[in-house]
Amino acid sequence: MGDLRTLPLAALHAELGARMGPFAGWEMPVQYADGVLREHLHCRSAAALFDVSHMGQVMLHGPGAAAALEALVPADLVGLADGRQRYGLFTDLQGGILDDLMVARRGDDLFLVVNAANAAADVAHLQAGLPAGIEVDVIADRALLALQGPKAQGALAPLVPCAAAMRFMDAAVLDWEGAALWLSRSGYTGEDGFEISVPLGAAEAFARTLLAQPGVAPAGLGARDSLRLEAGLPLQGQDIGPDTSPVEAGLGWSVGRARRTGGARPGGFPGAERILHDLAHGTARARVGLLPDGRAPMRAGTPLFAAEGDPTPMGRITSGGFSPSLERPVAMGFVPSRLCAPGTRVYAELRGRRLPAVVTALPFRAPGYRK
Repeated sequence: MGDLRTLPLAALHAELGARMGPFAGWEMPVQYADGVLREHLHCRSAAALFDVSHMGQVMLHGPGAAAALEALVPADLVGLADGRQRYGLFTDLQGGILDDLMVARRGDDLFLVVNAANAAADVAHLQAGLPAGIEVDVIADRALLALQGPKAQGALAPLVPCAAAMRFMDAAVLDWEGAALWLSRSGYTGEDGFEISVPLGAAEAFARTLLAQPGVAPAGLGARDSLRLEAGLPLQGQDIGPDTSPVEAGLGWSVGRARRTGGARPGGFPGAERILHDLAHGTARARVGLLPDGRAPMRAGTPLFAAEGDPTPMGRITSGGFSPSLERPVAMGFVPSRLCAPGTRVYAELRGRRLPAVVTALPFRAPGYRK
């Protein structure tokens, strides 16, 4: 792990007994003593604290930043209100997905959170694609924590009372003992919760204070992955990428109404011709949920067949594993649109055997967001 980057809270993770592993160029906590299953279920029933400081944090400064970023992202950012956050996608000229990101508006400025594996490429993409006068400021002096679960508000509100009034996808700058916290009421677990950017000098004290709150326990990457799978949320580089368009990935909703054909600012983003065509006419394949028969998990890369005796795969699983909440295996993957209806039976090939799975709507578990 000598070439891996170290999290600002690495010493705290060691003290907490984390088992570390490599992810996106970083040494990350994979799980703690309780294990992935208990961490997952604790997040669903109480509150889990994740260290996501590996994610890229970027500020765009300057009047017109929202309009400028719309040249790279199909979301409606001009219409994004101050103090609100929106999910978006960087797309390429072919309509594929380069990365997914969160965009929060703070006056004329925008705060972006991008995936760790693509952070350097995303910054270069921004610098090349934005006009002069828009400053791309890479934030390197802040940690990023995710407090997730139905008891997240109860744990955070005694420390930051104004956080309790925030709604899903609200964003705010709030004070904790003299440290400016950049909060959003969001996350990638399907639960209510907050993502909190904290100055490095206050990060360990703030994390320890959160962990001391009733109902809060640390959780690692293993639980984060199983939680987002249950929530039907795609993972960049695994479920989505340059070979998938937003519409076939089930993310067409992120293309703002104003950016669509007939909208106030139609097109104008990379790959607009393909993406707008897909929105109007549909796609040849789509991302779906899958419920495998039996207890054997169907992992990423598993080929899918339309019938038990078909010689040629018609799709593949992109994410799969055991769902602690449902107590059964679940998976996501791409299948032809003719096979997307819930209840359709398909077959996965595991160790030379064809095992059935049933197409189901996503998410596997209803989200707990505070609307």
